[in-house]
Amino acid sequence: MVSRLENTFLNNLDEWIKMQKNLLATLKEMEIKQSTSDMDRLDLVLASRTAFQHMIRTLKAFDQWLQDPMVIKHMPEEMLQDVKNNSWKLLEQLLELDIRHTSQFRELINKLGKDGKLDPLIWARVVAEESQQTQERRSPLSTI
Repeated sequence: MVSRLENTFLNNLDEWIKMQKNLLATLKEMEIKQSTSDMDRLDLVLASRTAFQHMIRTLKAFDQWLQDPMVIKHMPEEMLQDVKNNSWKLLEQLLELDIRHTSQFRELINKLGKDGKLDPLIWARVVAEESQQTQERRSPLSTI
């Protein structure tokens, strides 16, 4: 016999699965309907941010999942191996994306700076923020 608590737990799992399946179906529909070539820069930024927000939400939920005593106690080692293996693959892909993107952007900013093509309003703000952060990191001199 399934207790009320077990039933609630199972219902919560069912709702999460349903929500994730709906999100996956929506994502696949959007990919079919809108090719990257049809997207402008703002669309690309918004699509990327939406993807990252959903990934962050799912990763937080997965982390909480792996802290739940019910999961820790009852999940078989094979399932845990699958989670570990796939999470490490995702991490590797994310790190490769981050390194590639940051390196390419660094090169672009360096070239634009040398060519005098950086937006002076934005660049002046970035320089000011970095200067302020550098000053905040320095330990204050104390005198007795």
